Amino acid sequence: MTQIETVRVELAARSYDVLIGAGLLARAGELIAPFAKSGRVFVVTDQNVARFHVQKLGGALAAGGLNVRISIHEPGEGLKSFAGLEEVCDALLDEGISRNDLVIAFGGGVIGDLAGFAAGVVKRGVDFVQVPTTLLAQVDSSVGGKTAIDTPQGKNLVGLFHQPRLVLADLDVLATLPSRELRAGYAEVVKYGLIDDFAFFEWCEANAPHILGGAAAPFDPGGHYDGLVAVQTMMDDARGKALAHAVKTSVAAKARIVAADEHERPGGPRALLNLGHTFAHALETKTGYDGALLHGEAVGAGMALAFAFSAEQGLCPRQDAERVRAHLVSAGFETDLKKLANGASADELLALMAHDKKAEAGKLTLILARGIGQAFVQRDADAAALRAFLDRELR
Repeated sequence: MTQIETVRVELAARSYDVLIGAGLLARAGELIAPFAKSGRVFVVTDQNVARFHVQKLGGALAAGGLNVRISIHEPGEGLKSFAGLEEVCDALLDEGISRNDLVIAFGGGVIGDLAGFAAGVVKRGVDFVQVPTTLLAQVDSSVGGKTAIDTPQGKNLVGLFHQPRLVLADLDVLATLPSRELRAGYAEVVKYGLIDDFAFFEWCEANAPHILGGAAAPFDPGGHYDGLVAVQTMMDDARGKALAHAVKTSVAAKARIVAADEHERPGGPRALLNLGHTFAHALETKTGYDGALLHGEAVGAGMALAFAFSAEQGLCPRQDAERVRAHLVSAGFETDLKKLANGASADELLALMAHDKKAEAGKLTLILARGIGQAFVQRDADAAALRAFLDRELR
């Protein structure tokens, strides 16, 4: 599979391309060089990605005539913190980064968010390129310019919008992705069908086995991510085609929404991309970002909860909510809130949800649904009804 697909994110002067296909790492030098004004690039990555891919990327960048500096960091959500931001900024400053240099975020969502944030603030802002290495990052976090770190109060509460100059989504790197990470990324794929594309949801139902392969095994609550266990080492043609379609469709959907609402204005369409995330962020905060619950796993559960709450409120046909939950369970997601809440009560979860970025003046905003492919923004959600729903889900 050699075809490269291009999705354009239209943002006037900040527009950029997302390139999707196999073999992009090998071409990184020629593709990235036009954006490296000084000829110097600063790659930010983690130990897991470095183990499999950093030599290939570094060699390609050098072959493209670029002066390459690489900083390698501990993997995991814990890096997305004030301490992690300081660590990355220190690494860039110690290497003498200037405003004409280029940062390359080479990793999953954690590295993309953190390196993008660092690029946005160091020297008052330098350009950066996203080279996402997980399915979740390729279909979601690498596109749209959101960068952030987590705090004890909640997930992604400190950050800024900083659009990349280019995104390279090399499908080959997904061949070394651990099973849990692959499944976690699939949550963000099926999300686009649930938001406003029923036909794509049906495609996901039919093609999830091709995308997930061995990743569609039951979730092990409390199990920790092993970054050295690869789901596969070669990409067969059927799987490659399914992944290419999933990534392109997802990126195109996100690009369309971001172009319409770059900075997620109150009540704007970009909030729809957070389907399931208000529930998910509460669960992630409760687990302390320790790897026991990956972001995509929390989003999968959160989407099931959002549809279940919508059905309970009479907004969504119950059979649609049941169909969504059944598909997520078949893909290996745990959707039982009791098993994911880490002992939290309904009141505690509700309090964590109130810290969500979409909350306004103390009023909770939820992304709910009138059916599969019919998500909408519910401002000033009924807190009492939500508390009662959470209490029942926890019994």
